Amino acid sequence: MESLQGLSRETWHFYKKTLILVSRGSRIYYAWCFSLLAIIIVGFIFYWKQHEMGLIETNMTDQVSWGLYIANFTYLVGMAAAAVLLVIPSYIYQFKPIKEIVVLGELFAASCMVMAILFVMVDLGRLDRVWHMLPFIGSMNFPASLLAWDVLALNGYLFLNLFIPIYLLVKSYYGKKPNWKFILPFILLSIPWAVGIHTVTAFLYNGLAARPFWNASILAPRFLASAFCSGPAIIIIIFQIIRRVSAIKIEDGALFKVAELIAYAMFLNLFLLGAEIFKEYYSGTVHMASFKYLFEGLHHHNELVPWIWAAMTMNVTAFILFLVPSTRKRLSTLNLGCLLVIVGVWIEKGPGFVIPGFVPDPLGEIHEYVPNLVELMVSFGIWALGLLIFTLLMKVAIPIETGEFTHTDYERGVITKKSLDYTASLYKIKK
Repeated sequence: MESLQGLSRETWHFYKKTLILVSRGSRIYYAWCFSLLAIIIVGFIFYWKQHEMGLIETNMTDQVSWGLYIANFTYLVGMAAAAVLLVIPSYIYQFKPIKEIVVLGELFAASCMVMAILFVMVDLGRLDRVWHMLPFIGSMNFPASLLAWDVLALNGYLFLNLFIPIYLLVKSYYGKKPNWKFILPFILLSIPWAVGIHTVTAFLYNGLAARPFWNASILAPRFLASAFCSGPAIIIIIFQIIRRVSAIKIEDGALFKVAELIAYAMFLNLFLLGAEIFKEYYSGTVHMASFKYLFEGLHHHNELVPWIWAAMTMNVTAFILFLVPSTRKRLSTLNLGCLLVIVGVWIEKGPGFVIPGFVPDPLGEIHEYVPNLVELMVSFGIWALGLLIFTLLMKVAIPIETGEFTHTDYERGVITKKSLDYTASLYKIKK
Protein backbone atom coordinates (compact mmCIF):
# COMPACT_ATOMS: atom_id res chain seq x y z
CA MET A 1 0.00 0.00 0.00
CA GLU A 2 1.28 3.45 -0.94
CA SER A 3 2.64 5.41 2.02
CA LEU A 4 0.28 8.35 2.47
CA GLN A 5 2.87 10.20 4.53
CA GLY A 6 5.51 9.87 1.82
CA LEU A 7 2.96 10.80 -0.83
CA SER A 8 1.92 13.94 1.04
CA ARG A 9 5.58 14.96 1.53
CA GLU A 10 6.31 14.55 -2.17
CA THR A 11 3.13 16.39 -3.09
CA TRP A 12 4.01 19.34 -0.85
CA HIS A 13 7.50 19.60 -2.38
CA PHE A 14 5.91 19.35 -5.84
CA TYR A 15 3.40 22.07 -4.92
CA LYS A 16 6.13 24.53 -3.87
CA LYS A 17 7.97 24.10 -7.16
CA THR A 18 4.83 24.58 -9.21
CA LEU A 19 4.26 27.98 -7.60
CA ILE A 20 7.41 29.16 -9.31
CA LEU A 21 6.28 27.61 -12.57
CA VAL A 22 2.86 29.26 -12.72
CA SER A 23 4.27 32.68 -11.81
CA ARG A 24 6.29 32.90 -15.01
CA GLY A 25 5.10 33.12 -18.57
CA SER A 26 4.84 35.14 -21.75
CA ARG A 27 3.03 38.42 -22.17
CA ILE A 28 0.10 36.58 -23.71
CA TYR A 29 -0.05 34.31 -20.66
CA TYR A 30 -0.03 37.28 -18.27
CA ALA A 31 -2.61 39.16 -20.35
CA TRP A 32 -4.91 36.12 -20.36
CA CYS A 33 -4.60 35.56 -16.60
CA PHE A 34 -5.07 39.22 -15.68
CA SER A 35 -8.07 39.49 -18.02
CA LEU A 36 -9.67 36.55 -16.23
CA LEU A 37 -8.82 38.11 -12.86
CA ALA A 38 -10.51 41.36 -13.92
CA ILE A 39 -13.69 39.47 -14.86
CA ILE A 40 -13.55 37.57 -11.57
CA ILE A 41 -13.27 40.81 -9.58
CA VAL A 42 -16.19 42.38 -11.45
CA GLY A 43 -18.24 39.24 -10.85
CA PHE A 44 -17.39 39.29 -7.14
CA ILE A 45 -18.45 42.96 -6.86
CA PHE A 46 -21.85 42.11 -8.33
CA TYR A 47 -22.08 39.01 -6.14
CA TRP A 48 -21.35 41.07 -3.03
CA LYS A 49 -24.27 43.30 -3.92
CA GLN A 50 -26.46 40.20 -4.18
CA HIS A 51 -25.03 38.88 -0.91
CA GLU A 52 -25.91 42.07 0.94
CA MET A 53 -29.40 42.54 -0.53
CA GLY A 54 -30.39 38.93 -1.21
CA LEU A 55 -31.74 37.20 -4.30
CA ILE A 56 -34.14 40.11 -4.78
CA GLU A 57 -31.23 41.62 -6.75
CA THR A 58 -31.74 38.93 -9.39
CA ASN A 59 -34.69 38.47 -11.70
CA MET A 60 -35.67 35.22 -10.00
CA THR A 61 -39.00 35.22 -8.21
CA ASP A 62 -41.10 32.94 -6.03
CA GLN A 63 -42.69 31.63 -9.22
CA VAL A 64 -39.39 31.08 -11.11
CA SER A 65 -36.96 30.36 -8.29
CA TRP A 66 -34.21 28.73 -10.39
CA GLY A 67 -32.62 30.68 -13.20
CA LEU A 68 -29.27 31.23 -14.87
CA TYR A 69 -27.25 29.93 -11.91
CA ILE A 70 -28.90 26.52 -11.80
CA ALA A 71 -28.94 26.34 -15.61
CA ASN A 72 -25.15 26.73 -15.62
CA PHE A 73 -24.83 24.28 -12.75
CA THR A 74 -26.76 21.61 -14.64
CA TYR A 75 -24.69 22.15 -17.77
CA LEU A 76 -21.34 22.08 -15.95
CA VAL A 77 -22.12 18.86 -14.09
CA GLY A 78 -22.60 17.24 -17.49
CA MET A 79 -19.34 18.66 -18.80
CA ALA A 80 -17.50 17.26 -15.79
CA ALA A 81 -19.13 13.84 -16.15
CA ALA A 82 -17.99 13.68 -19.78
CA ALA A 83 -14.39 13.06 -18.65
CA VAL A 84 -15.40 9.41 -18.32
CA LEU A 85 -15.27 9.20 -22.14
CA LEU A 86 -11.51 9.70 -21.82
CA VAL A 87 -11.03 7.58 -18.70
CA ILE A 88 -12.60 4.38 -20.10
CA PRO A 89 -10.64 4.13 -23.41
CA SER A 90 -7.46 5.26 -21.65
CA TYR A 91 -7.27 3.20 -18.47
CA ILE A 92 -9.55 0.29 -19.34
CA TYR A 93 -8.82 -0.29 -23.04
CA GLN A 94 -5.31 1.23 -23.08
CA PHE A 95 -6.05 3.35 -26.19
CA LYS A 96 -2.69 5.09 -26.55
CA PRO A 97 -3.70 8.39 -28.27
CA ILE A 98 -6.22 9.14 -25.49
CA LYS A 99 -4.05 7.73 -22.70
CA GLU A 100 -1.54 10.50 -23.34
CA ILE A 101 -4.12 13.23 -22.66
CA VAL A 102 -6.46 11.67 -20.10
CA VAL A 103 -4.84 13.57 -17.20
CA LEU A 104 -5.66 16.86 -18.92
CA GLY A 105 -9.27 15.73 -19.32
CA GLU A 106 -9.52 14.87 -15.62
CA LEU A 107 -8.20 18.31 -14.66
CA PHE A 108 -10.78 19.83 -17.00
CA ALA A 109 -13.48 17.88 -15.13
CA ALA A 110 -12.15 19.19 -11.81
CA SER A 111 -12.34 22.78 -13.08
CA CYS A 112 -15.94 22.20 -14.19
CA MET A 113 -16.82 20.79 -10.78
CA VAL A 114 -15.44 23.87 -9.03
CA MET A 115 -17.65 26.07 -11.21
CA ALA A 116 -20.69 23.85 -10.70
CA ILE A 117 -20.32 23.99 -6.90
CA LEU A 118 -19.85 27.77 -7.00
CA PHE A 119 -23.06 28.20 -9.01
CA VAL A 120 -24.92 26.31 -6.29
CA MET A 121 -23.35 28.53 -3.64
CA VAL A 122 -24.30 31.80 -5.32
CA ASP A 123 -27.82 30.48 -5.84
CA LEU A 124 -28.16 30.10 -2.07
CA GLY A 125 -28.24 33.89 -1.81
CA ARG A 126 -25.94 34.29 1.21
CA LEU A 127 -22.76 32.49 2.25
CA ASP A 128 -23.98 31.86 5.79
CA ARG A 129 -26.41 29.29 4.35
CA VAL A 130 -23.54 27.11 3.10
CA TRP A 131 -23.02 25.57 6.55
CA HIS A 132 -26.33 23.74 6.17
CA MET A 133 -24.71 21.71 3.38
CA LEU A 134 -21.63 20.65 5.39
CA PRO A 135 -21.57 17.04 6.63
CA PHE A 136 -21.58 16.60 10.43
CA ILE A 137 -21.79 20.40 10.91
CA GLY A 138 -24.97 21.56 9.24
CA SER A 139 -28.33 19.88 8.89
CA MET A 140 -27.98 18.08 5.56
CA ASN A 141 -30.92 15.75 6.27
CA PHE A 142 -28.95 12.82 4.88
CA PRO A 143 -30.03 10.39 3.44
CA ALA A 144 -33.59 11.66 2.97
CA SER A 145 -32.59 14.80 1.05
CA LEU A 146 -31.55 14.48 -2.58
CA LEU A 147 -29.66 17.75 -2.19
CA ALA A 148 -27.49 16.08 0.46
CA TRP A 149 -26.75 13.25 -1.96
CA ASP A 150 -25.86 15.82 -4.63
CA VAL A 151 -23.45 17.64 -2.31
CA LEU A 152 -21.64 14.40 -1.48
CA ALA A 153 -21.58 13.28 -5.12
CA LEU A 154 -20.22 16.58 -6.43
CA ASN A 155 -17.50 16.93 -3.79
CA GLY A 156 -16.54 13.27 -4.11
CA TYR A 157 -16.14 13.58 -7.88
CA LEU A 158 -14.12 16.78 -7.44
CA PHE A 159 -11.79 14.94 -5.06
CA LEU A 160 -11.31 12.03 -7.49
CA ASN A 161 -10.56 14.31 -10.45
CA LEU A 162 -7.97 16.19 -8.43
CA PHE A 163 -6.43 13.27 -6.56
CA ILE A 164 -5.94 10.94 -9.55
CA PRO A 165 -4.19 13.36 -11.96
CA ILE A 166 -2.16 15.01 -9.19
CA TYR A 167 -0.94 11.60 -8.03
CA LEU A 168 0.07 10.66 -11.58
CA LEU A 169 1.70 14.05 -12.21
CA VAL A 170 3.67 13.94 -8.96
CA LYS A 171 4.95 10.47 -9.84
CA SER A 172 5.91 11.65 -13.31
CA TYR A 173 7.61 14.73 -11.84
CA TYR A 174 9.79 12.51 -9.61
CA GLY A 175 10.41 10.03 -12.42
CA LYS A 176 8.69 7.20 -10.56
CA LYS A 177 6.21 4.62 -11.78
CA PRO A 178 2.70 4.91 -10.30
CA ASN A 179 1.60 2.24 -7.88
CA TRP A 180 -1.33 0.96 -9.92
CA LYS A 181 -2.58 -1.24 -7.10
CA PHE A 182 -3.05 1.95 -5.10
CA ILE A 183 -4.45 4.33 -7.72
CA LEU A 184 -6.45 1.95 -9.96
CA PRO A 185 -9.35 1.53 -7.47
CA PHE A 186 -9.78 5.32 -7.45
CA ILE A 187 -9.76 5.36 -11.26
CA LEU A 188 -12.35 2.60 -11.47
CA LEU A 189 -14.46 4.36 -8.82
CA SER A 190 -14.45 7.58 -10.85
CA ILE A 191 -16.32 5.85 -13.73
CA PRO A 192 -19.58 5.04 -11.90
CA TRP A 193 -19.17 8.25 -9.89
CA ALA A 194 -19.21 10.26 -13.14
CA VAL A 195 -22.51 8.60 -14.04
CA GLY A 196 -23.73 9.13 -10.48
CA ILE A 197 -23.20 12.90 -10.28
CA HIS A 198 -25.44 13.55 -13.25
CA THR A 199 -27.94 10.91 -12.23
CA VAL A 200 -28.36 12.52 -8.81
CA THR A 201 -28.67 15.93 -10.48
CA ALA A 202 -31.41 14.52 -12.72
CA PHE A 203 -33.15 13.07 -9.67
CA LEU A 204 -33.22 16.54 -8.09
CA TYR A 205 -35.52 17.60 -10.90
CA ASN A 206 -37.18 14.24 -11.44
CA GLY A 207 -38.30 13.98 -7.82
CA LEU A 208 -40.40 17.16 -7.97
CA ALA A 209 -43.74 15.58 -8.77
CA ALA A 210 -45.50 18.97 -8.85
CA ARG A 211 -43.39 19.95 -11.88
CA PRO A 212 -44.59 17.64 -14.69
CA PHE A 213 -42.08 19.05 -17.19
CA TRP A 214 -39.27 17.44 -15.14
CA ASN A 215 -41.22 14.44 -13.90
CA ALA A 216 -40.07 12.01 -16.61
CA SER A 217 -38.41 8.65 -16.01
CA ILE A 218 -35.99 9.12 -18.94
CA LEU A 219 -34.58 12.34 -17.50
CA ALA A 220 -31.41 10.73 -16.10
CA PRO A 221 -30.41 9.02 -19.39
CA ARG A 222 -31.23 12.24 -21.25
CA PHE A 223 -28.90 14.14 -18.94
CA LEU A 224 -26.11 11.62 -19.46
CA ALA A 225 -26.55 11.57 -23.24
CA SER A 226 -26.39 15.36 -23.49
CA ALA A 227 -23.39 15.39 -21.13
CA PHE A 228 -21.49 13.03 -23.44
CA CYS A 229 -22.14 15.51 -26.27
CA SER A 230 -21.20 18.93 -24.86
CA GLY A 231 -18.34 17.92 -22.56
CA PRO A 232 -16.26 16.04 -25.16
CA ALA A 233 -17.02 18.76 -27.72
CA ILE A 234 -15.38 21.46 -25.63
CA ILE A 235 -12.54 19.06 -24.77
CA ILE A 236 -11.84 18.67 -28.52
CA ILE A 237 -11.64 22.45 -28.94
CA ILE A 238 -9.42 22.90 -25.87
CA PHE A 239 -7.04 20.10 -26.87
CA GLN A 240 -6.52 21.65 -30.28
CA ILE A 241 -5.62 24.95 -28.63
CA ILE A 242 -3.27 23.19 -26.21
CA ARG A 243 -1.36 21.34 -28.90
CA ARG A 244 -1.00 24.54 -30.90
CA VAL A 245 0.46 26.59 -28.06
CA SER A 246 2.56 23.86 -26.45
CA ALA A 247 4.86 20.97 -27.29
CA ILE A 248 2.45 18.27 -26.15
CA LYS A 249 1.52 15.71 -28.76
CA ILE A 250 -2.21 15.22 -29.24
CA GLU A 251 -2.95 13.03 -32.23
CA ASP A 252 -5.83 13.67 -34.58
CA GLY A 253 -6.82 10.05 -33.97
CA ALA A 254 -7.64 10.87 -30.35
CA LEU A 255 -9.84 13.79 -31.40
CA PHE A 256 -11.60 11.75 -34.07
CA LYS A 257 -12.29 8.90 -31.64
CA VAL A 258 -13.86 11.34 -29.18
CA ALA A 259 -15.90 12.82 -32.04
CA GLU A 260 -17.16 9.34 -32.94
CA LEU A 261 -18.33 8.85 -29.35
CA ILE A 262 -20.09 12.22 -29.54
CA ALA A 263 -22.00 11.01 -32.62
CA TYR A 264 -23.40 8.06 -30.67
CA ALA A 265 -24.30 10.30 -27.73
CA MET A 266 -25.94 12.86 -30.03
CA PHE A 267 -28.18 10.19 -31.54
CA LEU A 268 -29.24 9.00 -28.08
CA ASN A 269 -29.84 12.57 -26.88
CA LEU A 270 -32.02 13.47 -29.87
CA PHE A 271 -33.86 10.14 -29.70
CA LEU A 272 -34.74 10.54 -26.01
CA LEU A 273 -35.81 14.15 -26.53
CA GLY A 274 -37.99 13.08 -29.46
CA ALA A 275 -39.55 10.31 -27.36
CA GLU A 276 -40.39 12.81 -24.63
CA ILE A 277 -41.90 15.29 -27.10
CA PHE A 278 -44.00 12.51 -28.69
CA LYS A 279 -45.31 11.39 -25.31
CA GLU A 280 -46.40 14.90 -24.36
CA TYR A 281 -47.97 15.92 -27.66
CA TYR A 282 -49.64 12.58 -28.43
CA SER A 283 -51.20 12.25 -24.99
CA GLY A 284 -52.34 15.88 -25.10
CA THR A 285 -52.86 16.21 -21.35
CA VAL A 286 -52.90 19.46 -19.42
CA HIS A 287 -49.34 18.69 -18.30
CA MET A 288 -47.98 19.54 -21.75
CA ALA A 289 -48.37 23.27 -21.01
CA SER A 290 -44.64 23.63 -20.23
CA PHE A 291 -43.71 21.92 -23.51
CA LYS A 292 -46.05 24.21 -25.41
CA TYR A 293 -44.54 27.24 -23.68
CA LEU A 294 -41.06 26.07 -24.71
CA PHE A 295 -41.71 25.03 -28.32
CA GLU A 296 -44.74 27.11 -29.36
CA GLY A 297 -45.36 29.76 -26.77
CA LEU A 298 -48.27 29.85 -24.33
CA HIS A 299 -50.91 32.58 -24.32
CA HIS A 300 -48.66 34.93 -26.28
CA HIS A 301 -45.68 34.26 -23.98
CA ASN A 302 -42.91 32.97 -26.24
CA GLU A 303 -39.62 34.20 -24.76
CA LEU A 304 -37.88 30.83 -25.15
CA VAL A 305 -39.33 29.70 -28.49
CA PRO A 306 -36.62 31.13 -30.80
CA TRP A 307 -33.92 29.91 -28.42
CA ILE A 308 -35.06 26.30 -28.30
CA TRP A 309 -35.58 26.04 -32.05
CA ALA A 310 -32.13 27.53 -32.61
CA ALA A 311 -30.76 24.90 -30.24
CA MET A 312 -32.60 22.08 -32.05
CA THR A 313 -31.22 23.30 -35.39
CA MET A 314 -27.69 23.41 -33.98
CA ASN A 315 -27.93 19.96 -32.44
CA VAL A 316 -29.33 18.27 -35.56
CA THR A 317 -26.74 19.98 -37.79
CA ALA A 318 -23.95 18.95 -35.43
CA PHE A 319 -25.24 15.36 -35.35
CA ILE A 320 -25.03 15.16 -39.13
CA LEU A 321 -21.49 16.58 -39.10
CA PHE A 322 -20.39 14.03 -36.50
CA LEU A 323 -22.22 11.15 -38.14
CA VAL A 324 -20.59 11.48 -41.58
CA PRO A 325 -16.97 10.23 -41.40
CA SER A 326 -15.70 12.71 -43.99
CA THR A 327 -16.93 15.73 -42.01
CA ARG A 328 -16.08 14.18 -38.64
CA LYS A 329 -12.47 13.68 -39.70
CA ARG A 330 -11.99 17.16 -41.17
CA LEU A 331 -10.93 19.61 -38.49
CA SER A 332 -12.84 22.57 -39.94
CA THR A 333 -16.21 20.81 -39.95
CA LEU A 334 -15.36 18.97 -36.72
CA ASN A 335 -14.78 22.27 -34.94
CA LEU A 336 -17.98 23.72 -36.39
CA GLY A 337 -19.90 20.73 -35.07
CA CYS A 338 -18.28 21.09 -31.65
CA LEU A 339 -19.24 24.77 -31.40
CA LEU A 340 -22.83 23.97 -32.44
CA VAL A 341 -23.04 21.21 -29.81
CA ILE A 342 -21.60 23.40 -27.04
CA VAL A 343 -24.08 26.20 -27.64
CA GLY A 344 -27.03 24.00 -28.60
CA VAL A 345 -26.80 21.71 -25.58
CA TRP A 346 -26.30 24.69 -23.25
CA ILE A 347 -29.57 26.22 -24.48
CA GLU A 348 -31.46 22.91 -24.41
CA LYS A 349 -30.12 21.77 -21.06
CA GLY A 350 -29.82 25.16 -19.40
CA PRO A 351 -32.52 27.80 -19.84
CA GLY A 352 -34.46 25.51 -22.19
CA PHE A 353 -34.82 22.95 -19.40
CA VAL A 354 -34.80 24.83 -16.10
CA ILE A 355 -37.15 27.72 -16.85
CA PRO A 356 -40.08 25.84 -18.53
CA GLY A 357 -40.38 23.69 -15.43
CA PHE A 358 -41.75 26.74 -13.60
CA VAL A 359 -44.08 27.90 -16.41
CA PRO A 360 -46.97 27.92 -15.81
CA ASP A 361 -46.89 27.87 -12.02
CA PRO A 362 -49.25 25.59 -9.98
CA LEU A 363 -51.92 28.30 -10.12
CA GLY A 364 -51.74 28.46 -13.91
CA GLU A 365 -50.06 31.88 -14.00
CA ILE A 366 -47.21 32.63 -16.41
CA HIS A 367 -44.17 34.50 -15.12
CA GLU A 368 -41.45 34.81 -17.73
CA TYR A 369 -37.85 35.04 -16.60
CA VAL A 370 -34.85 36.77 -18.16
CA PRO A 371 -31.55 37.02 -16.24
CA ASN A 372 -30.48 40.51 -15.25
CA LEU A 373 -27.07 42.17 -15.14
CA VAL A 374 -26.24 40.85 -11.67
CA GLU A 375 -26.81 37.25 -12.70
CA LEU A 376 -24.86 37.68 -15.92
CA MET A 377 -21.84 39.29 -14.24
CA VAL A 378 -21.74 36.74 -11.42
CA SER A 379 -21.96 33.95 -13.99
CA PHE A 380 -19.17 35.45 -16.09
CA GLY A 381 -17.06 35.73 -12.94
CA ILE A 382 -17.51 32.04 -12.10
CA TRP A 383 -16.74 30.95 -15.66
CA ALA A 384 -13.63 33.14 -15.61
CA LEU A 385 -12.53 31.58 -12.31
CA GLY A 386 -12.95 28.11 -13.79
CA LEU A 387 -10.91 29.06 -16.85
CA LEU A 388 -8.19 30.54 -14.64
CA ILE A 389 -8.01 27.36 -12.54
CA PHE A 390 -7.81 25.24 -15.68
CA THR A 391 -5.13 27.53 -17.14
CA LEU A 392 -2.94 27.21 -14.05
CA LEU A 393 -3.45 23.45 -13.94
CA MET A 394 -2.40 23.18 -17.58
CA LYS A 395 0.61 25.42 -16.90
CA VAL A 396 1.92 22.67 -14.62
CA ALA A 397 0.51 19.51 -16.20
CA ILE A 398 1.69 20.07 -19.77
CA PRO A 399 5.42 20.54 -18.98
CA ILE A 400 5.31 17.41 -16.81
CA GLU A 401 3.56 15.43 -19.55
CA THR A 402 6.22 16.52 -22.07
CA GLY A 403 9.12 15.92 -19.67
CA GLU A 404 10.08 19.59 -19.50
CA PHE A 405 9.41 19.94 -15.77
CA THR A 406 10.94 17.25 -13.58
CA HIS A 407 12.43 16.95 -10.10
CA THR A 408 15.81 15.97 -11.58
CA ASP A 409 15.96 19.03 -13.77
CA TYR A 410 15.02 21.29 -10.88
CA GLU A 411 17.69 19.86 -8.56
CA ARG A 412 20.31 20.35 -11.25
CA GLY A 413 19.23 23.92 -11.86
CA VAL A 414 18.22 23.09 -15.42
CA ILE A 415 14.65 24.21 -14.86
CA THR A 416 15.52 27.90 -14.82
CA LYS A 417 16.95 27.60 -18.29
CA LYS A 418 14.97 24.80 -19.86
CA SER A 419 11.59 24.26 -18.28
CA LEU A 420 10.70 27.82 -17.39
CA ASP A 421 11.83 29.07 -20.80
CA TYR A 422 9.56 26.45 -22.30
CA THR A 423 6.56 27.16 -20.14
CA ALA A 424 7.07 30.89 -20.64
CA SER A 425 5.98 30.25 -24.21
CA LEU A 426 3.17 27.92 -23.20
CA TYR A 427 0.51 30.39 -24.38
CA LYS A 428 2.47 31.72 -27.31
CA ILE A 429 1.42 30.22 -30.64
CA LYS A 430 4.25 28.27 -32.18
CA LYS A 431 5.47 29.55 -35.50
